[in-house]
Amino acid sequence: MMKYLRWVILLLVVMGLIASFWFSQGWLQLCAGLAIFLFGMQCLEEGLRQLAGSKLEQILGRSTSTSFKSLLFGVGGTLLLQSSTLVSLLTIAFISTGLIQLAGGIAILFGANLGATSGIWLLALAGQNLSLSPLALPLLVFGVLAGFFGAKSKAAGRIVLGVAFIFLGIDQIKEGFASFGDGLDMSAYQEGGLRGALLFTAIGMAITVVLQSSHATLMLTLAALAGGQLELSQSLAIAIGSNIGSSVTTGFVGSLGGNRSGQRLALAHVLFNVVTGVLAFILLEPLTWLVHALAEPLGLGENSLIQLAMFHTLFNAMGVALFWPLQGRLAQLLIRWLPERSEPQVLITELASEKVAEPERTRARYLNERALDSVDAASGAVVQELGHLGRLSLEVICHALYLPVDQLARARADEQLLQAKPTQGGFDAEHLYQFHIKGVYGDLLSFMGRMELPMDEAHQQFWVSCQLAALQLVDAVKDAKHLQKNLGHYLDAPPSAVRDAYVELRRHLLTTLHEVRELARSDMPDEMWQSRLRWLDEQAASFDARFRQRLFAEVRDGRLDGLQTSSLMNDLGYVSRIFQSLRNVLMLGNEQALFRELRKFGEEQESLIRLS
Repeated sequence: MMKYLRWVILLLVVMGLIASFWFSQGWLQLCAGLAIFLFGMQCLEEGLRQLAGSKLEQILGRSTSTSFKSLLFGVGGTLLLQSSTLVSLLTIAFISTGLIQLAGGIAILFGANLGATSGIWLLALAGQNLSLSPLALPLLVFGVLAGFFGAKSKAAGRIVLGVAFIFLGIDQIKEGFASFGDGLDMSAYQEGGLRGALLFTAIGMAITVVLQSSHATLMLTLAALAGGQLELSQSLAIAIGSNIGSSVTTGFVGSLGGNRSGQRLALAHVLFNVVTGVLAFILLEPLTWLVHALAEPLGLGENSLIQLAMFHTLFNAMGVALFWPLQGRLAQLLIRWLPERSEPQVLITELASEKVAEPERTRARYLNERALDSVDAASGAVVQELGHLGRLSLEVICHALYLPVDQLARARADEQLLQAKPTQGGFDAEHLYQFHIKGVYGDLLSFMGRMELPMDEAHQQFWVSCQLAALQLVDAVKDAKHLQKNLGHYLDAPPSAVRDAYVELRRHLLTTLHEVRELARSDMPDEMWQSRLRWLDEQAASFDARFRQRLFAEVRDGRLDGLQTSSLMNDLGYVSRIFQSLRNVLMLGNEQALFRELRKFGEEQESLIRLS
């Protein structure tokens, strides 16, 4: 129902725009200019991401070791991308995957707000009379030509095209406003006092939320101010609203993510922008007087564009000055307000016998779409999601043995449980695979398939290893599905030699799962870890040999027939493959330096926070 409603609303919007374009050429020109401007920003963003590739993370690592460096990173990133919202969303992706910590992320947000003032200064200095189209035309030519000389050149060309489209969009918007004339004269709507300031602050918020860009809102405001459709006081209120509106997207995206770190940073951004905006609104008259006082000695008393840029910088700098000494306290409060969710001991709790009309599949937890804007952020998200898939896989295999998941944590299994018959209406491995493994595996492959950024050889190898690790986990679950059929049948039978053999298989596989789980969670030195894995290999090989000898001895004694022996041999193969698949996952994870580097990077960031 909601899907159809969205389509109906979209259709109505499109039809409304078509009708408005028919009746107003100026409105069409304004909307076209805005579309060209936003497309230019998109080209600029994509080109910078493709050109930077994995170097972005290296720059990030060097630039967030102190709060001041994080601030400069936020300023520089916003200056390049011309979007504080984009920098904020990227920072949420970085912090969600452990590339940076909360304190560094907060400082980056401060810098992003300061960097957001750069765009309005450039536009204000360019003025209303300066046409940028003559500069845009040759840039279009060079940008297209650059696309024919390899990937790096194409990315650089994309940046050049982005700048060209931004220039064209600015001129088109200025002409669109000029063609409106008095028809869009907002200066006529003088409410005066508090009511008028609130009205135009709300307008600034609404435009920013719709356009998803405070830069675009401020550019429209500058064009309207230069064309006489806005008074300076109205444009100042819109600037405040645009700042508050820019945090709406960040807050929404952060609240949707499952990661607490990202949610904390999103809340920090909302708090900073709202508090700064409210403070600027309360001090609107004193700040306006200060802007006039600074502009007059410079001969800019009549230049409303420069005064708007000056006001925007002043109140953002005021916000940074207010929050800068409170960074540590703010981080502590955010952790207190949004504590880490207690990780459930068991992920899979429903029974296959529960009748659910349309059961909801388990989906990926950590694959934030914004993480695809960075190679290392995406890699960190994949590592986290593989851990989630690994936990689910071990639980499904444990349930395939008709055993409770808490047995995975025990070094010695409960003998009564091992000897017990399967519970009626218990867990079905096929059902668990369909609704807890397949969805997460599909999300993981889809996420990795959408990565478009260029990767160096190490990251490419990492990507392949992650795909193989996910496949090995799924293969282990599929083998457990096959094992469960005979296991359930013979465990439910009266005591016999074949039942005793299946109890032994059950015991061995549970012990193996426990050891694999402990190795996956272990932080022991690499040499000791490898030694433990070799011991586990020896144990598996020894059990396999002993079990085969036992089967043939019992065949000779007449306690097992040929059909029972063939079932046991097949199921011994499933047990061996389950172990080999899980062992391969451990090896793939241990061999990848990036796993260790991500952990090391997080530890270094935590130590820096403690020192500061």
